[in-house]
Amino acid sequence: MNCRICGTELPGGAMFCGECGSSSTATPATRKRPDPRPSDTTIIQRLPPQPTVISVPIDTDAPINTDPPIDTDLPIDTDEPPTDLLFSSPPAAEPPTEVTPATPAARPVAESASTSAPLFELQFSTGERATVGGTGLIGRRPLPQPSEVFDHLIQVSDTEMSVSKSHLEFGQQDGEFWVSDRFSGNGTIIRRPGEAALRCEPGRRYRVPRGTRVDIADQFFVLR
Repeated sequence: MNCRICGTELPGGAMFCGECGSSSTATPATRKRPDPRPSDTTIIQRLPPQPTVISVPIDTDAPINTDPPIDTDLPIDTDEPPTDLLFSSPPAAEPPTEVTPATPAARPVAESASTSAPLFELQFSTGERATVGGTGLIGRRPLPQPSEVFDHLIQVSDTEMSVSKSHLEFGQQDGEFWVSDRFSGNGTIIRRPGEAALRCEPGRRYRVPRGTRVDIADQFFVLR
């Protein structure tokens, strides 16, 4: 006699199959159970596409909501005004004549960057350094949109791929450095000296003083 479920040969008088545990009288028909909820179905809608246009000029005459972004994971000091945000749009940069990718050595400033703009050095956790003097993108493989022009495209080495391809946008306004998260997958966190960490709201510009650490997923850079 063989088990009618798995086909294993059974000894005489066996009540259960030693291989699959089925009763010796069980058949495929008796093992099949009816669906208890045949009409219980749910349709899961797909998520909307992620925005790709980040730098949008804002009418400075229009009323602006100056409430600081709310972050449930990191503390925000609500007693001080949100002076870390930049709302006015910087002047359009001239087309660059040279794009300098990231290398372990310091990178030269693109010729299109204004000669009067201050220079900033980005010291990355990967050991790379970049000297910048205009606008740029930072990521594993930064790629501008067709209508965008940047002075710098800085590539970050990240074998774990926690950094997005175009993770962060940066620039200058009135001699101050600012950053804006490009709707990255793992977000951007600003850690100013002596202040609580602040998670960036994607698409908004935040002032970054020298000495600040900016976390981009599992990597970071310090502004000098």
